[in-house]
Amino acid sequence: MWDLVIVGAGPAGAAAALGALGADPSLSVLLVDRHDFPRDKACGDGIAPHVLDLLAGVGVKGILDDWTPVRRFVLNRGTAGVDREMERPTWVVPRMVFDQRLVEAAQAAGAHLVRRRVRSLAIQPQSVTIDGDLHGRFVVGADGAHSVVRQELGTKPGPVALAIRGYAPTPPARAASQVIAYGPGRQPSYAWSFDRGDGWSNVGYGELLAGTRPTRADLLKNLETLLPGATDGGESWWGHHLPLAGWSWRPRSGPVLLAGDAAGLINPMTGEGIYYAVATGLLAGRSIADALRAGNSDAGTPYRRRTSRLLSRHLRHTALVAQLSRSDRILDAGIRAANADQGIFDDLVELGLADGHLTRRLLRKLLP
Repeated sequence: MWDLVIVGAGPAGAAAALGALGADPSLSVLLVDRHDFPRDKACGDGIAPHVLDLLAGVGVKGILDDWTPVRRFVLNRGTAGVDREMERPTWVVPRMVFDQRLVEAAQAAGAHLVRRRVRSLAIQPQSVTIDGDLHGRFVVGADGAHSVVRQELGTKPGPVALAIRGYAPTPPARAASQVIAYGPGRQPSYAWSFDRGDGWSNVGYGELLAGTRPTRADLLKNLETLLPGATDGGESWWGHHLPLAGWSWRPRSGPVLLAGDAAGLINPMTGEGIYYAVATGLLAGRSIADALRAGNSDAGTPYRRRTSRLLSRHLRHTALVAQLSRSDRILDAGIRAANADQGIFDDLVELGLADGHLTRRLLRKLLP
């Protein structure tokens, strides 16, 4: 009988282990993942500085010191564009590297890691059983966009985007930058090129799924149209789904919690998910440690309170801006305003990469 079983050992799962063990190092924590580590994961690989702030709070420091930070952020849509330096740099680190380091940090804190594919979940009064033979007092579902834990709970995801990601040599014009070029159609719909700082970039294209499902060829064509030359020399192409966050998110009570992509927490403006994964993973782990300390079988209620304080207002604002950005006029107005005003640019970065809010100065520019 484990105190905590975490299904999925990516950023959300590793963070849940770090949150629980940071609160109580004596807990028995098991991380279960269907892959061996290191393993690749389709993602834009962008890591906001806020992620490192959260990890430093549980003693994980210097995890990206050997990677080159990216200071410039570029947004383009047709003739409208902005190219500015961010208030704080971000990092672009392949998930094969980042996830491996996080799971090693969780193991160093006391978590155990096993390779296993999870297929079923049964909740009893005092425990949760996985696949009939693995028992935990609490479970965190951190098993990604196609979460088995979420399906077993009967929780349905919201809107979904589809993206393709690859790695390609960085062209000089896009070096030392994170570049996003918006496309036509329903938003989010954009191509990206994120320089890793080692001569390669994470490149890709994604769009909201609505109506006809785009093919791999469609996605690559749109990437090349919006960012000419981005596919040259490209490799490791991988398609993936992004369950987008909505106007609100209310975790259920009980002993089973969802975190990160499994909870449907992908920023609907930008497709960013690592900040949400680490933030909710840490809060899930801490909520479970508190419940165990109190002898309570409900960790979901304190988890809901914690995540609400952090994300409720932010999620309303990202949902609103995502909806407003479906208007060409408003999207162009936002880009022009960011180009003219560093403060508005910083507001957009905070809103799109971490837990920022819709400020009055930004709203005035979007809705003049």
